[in-house]
Amino acid sequence: MRAHIYKFAFCFILASFSAPTASAWDSFGHMMVASIAYDDLTPAARTKAVQLIKLNPDYKVWVKGVAKANQNKTAFVMAATWPDAIKSKKTYTNDGEHPSNPDAAANLGYSDKLMHRYWHYIDEPFSPDGTPLAQPQVPNAQTQIAEFRKTLALSATNKLKSYDLVWILHLVGDIHQHLHATSRFTHDLPQGDSGGNLVMLCAMPCKNELHAYWDNILGTSKSPTSAIKKATALPPPDATLAAESDEIQWIQESFAIAKQSVYASPIGVGAGPFTTDPTYKAAAVTIADQQIALAGARLAKLLNVAFQ
Repeated sequence: MRAHIYKFAFCFILASFSAPTASAWDSFGHMMVASIAYDDLTPAARTKAVQLIKLNPDYKVWVKGVAKANQNKTAFVMAATWPDAIKSKKTYTNDGEHPSNPDAAANLGYSDKLMHRYWHYIDEPFSPDGTPLAQPQVPNAQTQIAEFRKTLALSATNKLKSYDLVWILHLVGDIHQHLHATSRFTHDLPQGDSGGNLVMLCAMPCKNELHAYWDNILGTSKSPTSAIKKATALPPPDATLAAESDEIQWIQESFAIAKQSVYASPIGVGAGPFTTDPTYKAAAVTIADQQIALAGARLAKLLNVAFQ
């Protein structure tokens, strides 16, 4: 399987050439993933998902002013942004990147007022210069996807399933953004680069960094209509890859792509600053498009199984 994963990452490269943790893909990318998934849901899964989304406390905001015929898909797409949206809500507590709260891994539903920033990623480590590695902390994106998909398939309350659904809509997108699946350890960043958040792309006082570059590569619009339109234009993913249902394999794929294609020239070893070029950007767009399409297909499969 590992050989297959590296072949997958290498194919992306051939195609393109022949801190605080940011939110993967920005809201626009997350909405694209959800849009693709919504279109691939079975009628039964879609009915259940729509029912659960209506229990989210922000549902009325999502559908305000939206034509009734479009409300279900719009709310589903917007729900994928909710785990990032709570980071700016005063009613939620920022419990940091290194969880010590006894409820860090608890599945409590909407009564949980922690931001859980550490649920958004898993820091699979690597080093190009022999710097000692630190293993990923738990809980993380992998542990939570496993927990939430299990709950969705069980006879839990609809309120809890609603909470787990909006998180899983988001986290499946997160781990298909390669810098949510890795941390690079180097001599000048011995604690890791926080998924590229500490790798600068221009000299100070410029604040651009590698993680944000990849988050924003597909756009930063907040419009669900625009995200749905762009998602529709993406080519479908490879059917064999889309059929992979193990989130651990999804993470390993992203990890492999990060090592081979994200930390690629002109991104050097260390904290930078580095300057990207048109070739790197073209490769990034190709990879992001394919990862978004793949995440959407896999998310739909996950929900179709959970809600069958």
